[in-house]
Amino acid sequence: MSWSFLLTSLIVVASPGTGVLYTLAAALTRGSRASIAAAFGCTLGIVPHMLAAMLGLAAVLHTSALAFAVLKYCGVAYLLYMAWQALREQGALAVDARADARADARLDGRSSRRVVVTGILINILNPKLSIFFLAFLPQFIAADEGHPLARMLELSIAFMAMTFAVFALYGLFAASVRDRIVSRPRVMTWLRRSFAAGFAALGARLALAER
Repeated sequence: MSWSFLLTSLIVVASPGTGVLYTLAAALTRGSRASIAAAFGCTLGIVPHMLAAMLGLAAVLHTSALAFAVLKYCGVAYLLYMAWQALREQGALAVDARADARADARLDGRSSRRVVVTGILINILNPKLSIFFLAFLPQFIAADEGHPLARMLELSIAFMAMTFAVFALYGLFAASVRDRIVSRPRVMTWLRRSFAAGFAALGARLALAER
């Protein structure tokens, strides 16, 4: 596996986007376990795009204006819904003001599943991710590669592992300063508004995205 692939992937993964924003939000509102669950969900959300690229379905999104638009506006609607939830302290981004250790202890299976499912949906409903896989990974597969699909799977798994690791680090860092934030109502109000604005801005950017 080339260093150029690893370096390029790290830059792509570490760049702020919906997954990073959601992981940070989960960490600051629900604690460190929630941040790991969010990172895991965002990573799982990559799988359908990886499969789409391997099966050629991503090419349909690239060539079909209707298919791209349908998935894109579903993603926009979901990001706006996330913005509303962040603003209203609802769903997976509801603030748990208890100490981080206690919040983690009370993060039950149902809450964890909600965080994971939200992370999956955030990435599934982003058509640009399928097109990214279609355009990005083939650049690192040699023209004379004997098993291109196997190679693409290998690169995809490496990309997903890096995604989980980077997102988890983001989340754990945010969770480490959580106690200093949740005890300050004004800071929490500003934080909720910032996350809501962030999700809304990402939704607007996706709405303006072209194939």
